[in-house]
Amino acid sequence: MKTAQDIIIAPVITEKSMSGIADKKYTFKVAKDASKYEIADAVEELFKVDVAKVNTVNVRGKARRMGRYEGYTSSWKKAIVTLKADSKSIEFFDGLM
Repeated sequence: MKTAQDIIIAPVITEKSMSGIADKKYTFKVAKDASKYEIADAVEELFKVDVAKVNTVNVRGKARRMGRYEGYTSSWKKAIVTLKADSKSIEFFDGLM
């Protein structure tokens, strides 16, 4: 069985993801084989919050070139986690605002 640290890989820090914090929407890079239920349980376990819903997006790798060589960056999975209205916020993201 996967642990919560295996499911939640990293936070996604972009301008668009930071604008969602006001609505209690947090964005994470997650394991490609993780389900929405596993992601919700992992966020609740790691950050001690109440999750309302989870939306996932499979992000394709972008085409990149280094001189005459071409390739693709690796594809990954992104999860947008919405917390319940009465839940506390995630302190890690509060320090970034």
